[in-house]
Amino acid sequence: MSEISEYKGVWVLCEHRRGIIQPVTYELLGKARELADKLGCEVSCLLLGVKVKDKAQELIHRQADKVYVVDDPRIEHVLEEPYTRIVSDLIRKHRPEILLLPATSLGRSLSSRLAVELKAGLTADCIGLDINLEDRCLLQTKPVFGGTIMTTIVSRTHRPQMATVRPKAMKEGVCDPQRKGVVEVLELQESFFSSRVKVLDVVDEVASTIYIMDANVIVSGGRGMVKAENFKMLEDLAKVLNGAVGASRAAVDEQWIPYSHQVGQTGKTVCPKIYIACGISGQIQHLVGMQSSDTIIAINKDPSAPIFKVANYGIVGDVFDIVPRLTKRFQEDL
Repeated sequence: MSEISEYKGVWVLCEHRRGIIQPVTYELLGKARELADKLGCEVSCLLLGVKVKDKAQELIHRQADKVYVVDDPRIEHVLEEPYTRIVSDLIRKHRPEILLLPATSLGRSLSSRLAVELKAGLTADCIGLDINLEDRCLLQTKPVFGGTIMTTIVSRTHRPQMATVRPKAMKEGVCDPQRKGVVEVLELQESFFSSRVKVLDVVDEVASTIYIMDANVIVSGGRGMVKAENFKMLEDLAKVLNGAVGASRAAVDEQWIPYSHQVGQTGKTVCPKIYIACGISGQIQHLVGMQSSDTIIAINKDPSAPIFKVANYGIVGDVFDIVPRLTKRFQEDL
């Protein structure tokens, strides 16, 4: 293994779907820029796919200093073996000290393979990242024990320091159309692209799974909704606000609403402009997934419910009385 002092730079793996860069990439670039500024180094981004070269400037505008591009029809679909070879080869050549990946199916699958291939440390599902300037170590914060406590993990002896980051856990990098950077298009040998897996078909995700991640307004229900039929009330409010419906784990476990709507430690991490929690007590498992929302409004008949500790606005009362009144009022105003 090379000396730790030989490693420098913060790298981000770009996630895109059919050439459309996903918001989590911008979130990673925003945090990478912050970390790189503290370390006094550059931010680089890895862009792999087909017909993606023209997206490199978009990544530079979002705070990348350099973009490594592999644009090849042989990786039109994400295949773990070619991706692992390509990324690990680049890391061995350029030696970044930090590699950030999204905590998505792509990032989780690839990061574990890279950790084994590079004999590097890996922290999964981070919700916070910082730098210890004394030793340039990455401070990787994540929930553990079902989200009941937070822990900070440090990799002192191996590089690169690798972390996957939950979507919506961090703010997107500022877009500056005037930023300049370097784009390096790579031509790789055939051996990089061999794979024992062949993609036969691609099935798009359920629309609601995507929508809750991108929604500016989310109306969520918990055990206080009592039964599945009562979620219609939340759907009505969400529709008026052009938002999405979320849920706590308790509501999903009761099978009142599909898992794709679950917000929290074992569900989605969201960061809408407005999050309305209806009949949700506010256990840490749920708070982990929504506490970075810009504005949190809690409705609960229990004045001592933990949700009120993180809420910007709290309404103590019956959701079955308050939610319909809110819906009616917004309908009148809009």
